[in-house]
Amino acid sequence: MKKILTLSIFLLAAASTFAGTYLKYYNSDSKDYVFKVVTCGNHTEVKFDHSTTSSVTIQGCSDAVITTPNGDIKVKDGDKLEIKDGVVKIVN
Repeated sequence: MKKILTLSIFLLAAASTFAGTYLKYYNSDSKDYVFKVVTCGNHTEVKFDHSTTSSVTIQGCSDAVITTPNGDIKVKDGDKLEIKDGVVKIVN
């Protein structure tokens, strides 16, 4: 019983360590963007590199709110984003 409890605690801790919001994106602009993000009540930033298709992971919960000059974008784990002319869109 003690081994099962220890294993359960370990697995729960490991799962929370790897939790986050994984996003794939395409930035067609020739400019990098850094936006403020709120996830699980924590404030952080996310950077999208210029002229590339890539991915980022925002550490925290499986959803997040990205604040852009054009408004807030609510994203969830696995979303695909497109950035064009400074505007971020979800394109799932």
